[in-house]
Amino acid sequence: MLNLTTPPRSLCILRLSALGDTCHAVAIARRLQRVWPATRLTWVIGRAEARLIHLLPEVEFITVDKRSGWRSLRAVRAQLAGRRFDVLLHMQLSLRASVVSTLIRAHIRLGFDRARARELQWLFTNRQVPARRNEHVLDGMLGFLTALGIAPAAPEWNLPLPPEAQQYAARLVPDERPTLIISPCSSHPLRNWCAERYAAVARYAMQAHGMRVILCGGPTAIERAMGEAIARAAAPTSLVDQIGRDTLPQMLALLSRATVLLAPDSGPVHMATMVGTPVIGLYAATRCERSGPYLSRQWCVDRFEQAARRFRGRDAARLPWPTKIEVPGVMDLIAVEDVCERLDALLRAPATIAAHAGHSGSHLPG
Repeated sequence: MLNLTTPPRSLCILRLSALGDTCHAVAIARRLQRVWPATRLTWVIGRAEARLIHLLPEVEFITVDKRSGWRSLRAVRAQLAGRRFDVLLHMQLSLRASVVSTLIRAHIRLGFDRARARELQWLFTNRQVPARRNEHVLDGMLGFLTALGIAPAAPEWNLPLPPEAQQYAARLVPDERPTLIISPCSSHPLRNWCAERYAAVARYAMQAHGMRVILCGGPTAIERAMGEAIARAAAPTSLVDQIGRDTLPQMLALLSRATVLLAPDSGPVHMATMVGTPVIGLYAATRCERSGPYLSRQWCVDRFEQAARRFRGRDAARLPWPTKIEVPGVMDLIAVEDVCERLDALLRAPATIAAHAGHSGSHLPG
């Protein structure tokens, strides 16, 4: 613990990517704003992630375009010239982020403890968070607050949704009919389920529960192809394919009006968590306990243990905590029946029904 006698006047968060991890970091920023309202917050963030996280009010954002290489670093250096922060929260374990951190002058440079400070992060910090093991990624970030002497509290996000984004979502979800959103793709293709299984769940949701089904995701060729394949396989039932047709704020607003999201380990899982929408996450290539939707892990289908035994020949407990089993066939360990059972259970939960009835933005069952 740093034992700060007074709140810092200025604090910089360094978390460039990925989308899900920046969603986690929003909870850190919100807690800082609540307990230290006079502290000026600056966030050095990736350009793609900033398209969503810029919705966070009263924070200065400095963006890094990773595709621009050294040109982007020169731009960041120019924006930070002559500035010094009281505290830097170096919250990313990558050499790229540590290089960016050299442009940020700060008295206190707080990073992860030596055991977790991969890619030499410990060389770029002068203070460390308390050492902890085998915890969720968000809990690891909350350790920064503990190190600052801030009392623990349940994470909150409360990102304001722009009116235009709310109108977009209301056009797609205009009434109280329960809505299943499927975001089928991760940026890591071996985490993705197959189109035919997504389609089978979509048909089940429509036929068994009368649900509206909407596909969403980014504009990449892989995502568009996946959406088209799901739509073909779901015929003759019809679903709405919005893949590549929205912005990140629009997608966040759409998730806020949904009953449930179905997705693999990916950024939208954590976007849904920010707006209180429960998630049926598909986890076999990665640990649900480590990177699953923070408030919905009870609704996920978790086959990491089976993956560890089949593809690594040992129990999951004997594998390093960050282990990923991204191999062909790993997601086939998740059956359609597994997902339909979780959907049935979630829709029976009283809190799900109450939250959906009011489109309250707080859909999480207790």
